[in-house]
Amino acid sequence: MHLTPVAQPAFRVAFGHHGRAAAWYQAVQKSGSGFCTSAITELGFVRVAVQTTLQIDVPSARKALAGFKASSHFPVEILEDNLGAHQLPAFARTPNKLTDGHLLELAREHGAVFVTLDLGIRGALLVP
Repeated sequence: MHLTPVAQPAFRVAFGHHGRAAAWYQAVQKSGSGFCTSAITELGFVRVAVQTTLQIDVPSARKALAGFKASSHFPVEILEDNLGAHQLPAFARTPNKLTDGHLLELAREHGAVFVTLDLGIRGALLVP
């Protein structure tokens, strides 16, 4: 299974990473692999969708997220998250690395792979 922040593939499309995100999404579909999300990634999706005006309000963003998950061609699983700050990896020493660090550890905890479009996260799978 891949733990992939739902917000990354969806919103990178809007910010110039459409080719990378679309190619990765198609590869996952063909592989038969699963797709994981978490409370953090789903809340991030909703927040960013409204802040960037991709959706007009929170209820609309929640509906878009539900639609994305329902229309997926492969299983979408929300991972249970009971990890605390004490379980952050060593690289998560600055505020801008906290969420990535947490998601990396969450993926490891569930035997999944953290997939990202961000460089420099050791142990994560970088979308080409």
